Amino acid sequence: MSLTFGTTISGAEATLQTLEHLGVETMFGLPGGAVLPLYDPLLRSRIRHIHARHEQGAGHMAEGYARASGRTGVVVATSGPGATNLVTPLMNALMDSTPVLAITGQVATHVLGTMAFQEAPIVSITAAATKRNWQVTDPCRLVDTIAEAYRLASSGRPGPTLVDIPKDVLNATVEWSPPPPAADTTAPAPDDETIDRVCGAIGASRRPVLYVGGGALAAGDIIVEIAERVGIPIVTTLMGRGAVPDTHPMVLGMPGMHGLYAATTAIQRSDLLLAVGTRFDDRVTGDPSAFAPDAKVIHVDIDPAEIGKIRVPEIGIIGDARIVLGAILAGLPVGRRRTDIWTETVTHWKKEMVTHHGQRTDGPLKPQWVIERLAEAFGSETIVSSGVGQHQMWISQLWPFASPRHWLNSGGLGTMGFSIPAAVGAKAACPDRRVLAIDGDGCFQMTNQELTTAVAEGLPITVALVNNGSYGMVKQWQRLFYGGRLSSVVLGDGPDYLGLARAMGFEAVRATTTDEATTAIRRAVETPGPFLVEFVVDPTEQVWPMVVAGGSNDQVLMGPDDLGPIAHLDEG
Repeated sequence: MSLTFGTTISGAEATLQTLEHLGVETMFGLPGGAVLPLYDPLLRSRIRHIHARHEQGAGHMAEGYARASGRTGVVVATSGPGATNLVTPLMNALMDSTPVLAITGQVATHVLGTMAFQEAPIVSITAAATKRNWQVTDPCRLVDTIAEAYRLASSGRPGPTLVDIPKDVLNATVEWSPPPPAADTTAPAPDDETIDRVCGAIGASRRPVLYVGGGALAAGDIIVEIAERVGIPIVTTLMGRGAVPDTHPMVLGMPGMHGLYAATTAIQRSDLLLAVGTRFDDRVTGDPSAFAPDAKVIHVDIDPAEIGKIRVPEIGIIGDARIVLGAILAGLPVGRRRTDIWTETVTHWKKEMVTHHGQRTDGPLKPQWVIERLAEAFGSETIVSSGVGQHQMWISQLWPFASPRHWLNSGGLGTMGFSIPAAVGAKAACPDRRVLAIDGDGCFQMTNQELTTAVAEGLPITVALVNNGSYGMVKQWQRLFYGGRLSSVVLGDGPDYLGLARAMGFEAVRATTTDEATTAIRRAVETPGPFLVEFVVDPTEQVWPMVVAGGSNDQVLMGPDDLGPIAHLDEG
């Protein structure tokens, strides 16, 4: 679609033309009555439409596309249930700061508010699940609103936006003109006095820690330079994994509830936290009143609402992580400050305070061993998506991430079913990259229909299905905190996963032993097309280390024997 200034077109054509003008190449969605006017000119558009099998899947595909590429993901749904099915991915994107633009069809303006067929007040419904949303009832406002929503999704702290368009507005005629250029929203660099204070605090510390979240993915190289210059260990949150390479000796891994002992304890013993692009999530802090009690906090974040929300910092800086860290790096002395005792201590923790799965060649498959073997076989260039639960924690603990945007998971909302559609979206964004979806059997049963989308759209992904016959993390909590009483958590044998995958066009194999798993992983790596491996794993395995919810990070439990008297703390 290529139009000249002043051409009269429909609102639907103007919507697509605006998206093309903004550089959108791919979008995800499903058709339906209220959005049909958009789907007809889509046949003539340069934009590729990925036809998902469920709107929630389409939303997670847009998230996966955005997370893997760094560009805004676009998803389209019809009115009523089509729109409400987007609520979960929109909330997921909001909590994980993922740029997504949702466009929903709506009933005609003259029947709005009458509970017409497939009407839902999606603007009201998603008010708390988006950065901002609009309902466009004036066709003349359509182009500017679409452009504003698209740009807002990726500006500042990224997140989702939504534009709801009644069917008669899509059918109305408008004169096409391109939206005005985007305003410069770059946050200014911090002033020299603030940088001097930060550098002075770093220089005076003896046990500093760089606490790196998902908002710092674009600043990894500067983080490494600061760490090397000053001698600061680095911890990366669940959303920050890959910001710096795990192979770097200063990297301690993920802290928090199921974080590594070295990462959690380094924060807890620190006297200075340089927190960048992180929101002090409860899964990291545990009891916030007992979190890093001796640490001065320097908090850098693009979102002013995060500064002081959980922990009041000694120095709070609102700004882009890369710009702020660049200014800090420039202000630090060139000679590396000695922190030998501190670095030796955290290195000792990193080496010695680890858990062991104890895989035997004649025993049941340990899920931790499976993930280690997958990491060895697929390598650091593979984009990995995860569902939510035990397998998610094991991946974050054990996978040696080397680059940003190679780890896709649902962090804040904890959305089961995220992995498969997110992997499809990532493959659409990065067709030349290998994409591996590691999923649990509970998560897989929620969105596995999107395997059909992967095949139909020519987006081959590899799936590692870690089958323990249950909702593993829920079962772990029931065992630890509810006297071992298992309620509605065991899935049993489940469906025939191989038959299900094959019916949707995947090659599929099952592994129950280490030999079978080794052979299956080799086949998965060698197979360019869609491929699924079901790993039947030990259902008794639990995720360790663990900090009990609401407890102090001083009590890092390395196994169930450490629970003792604190097992009564069972709040979620």
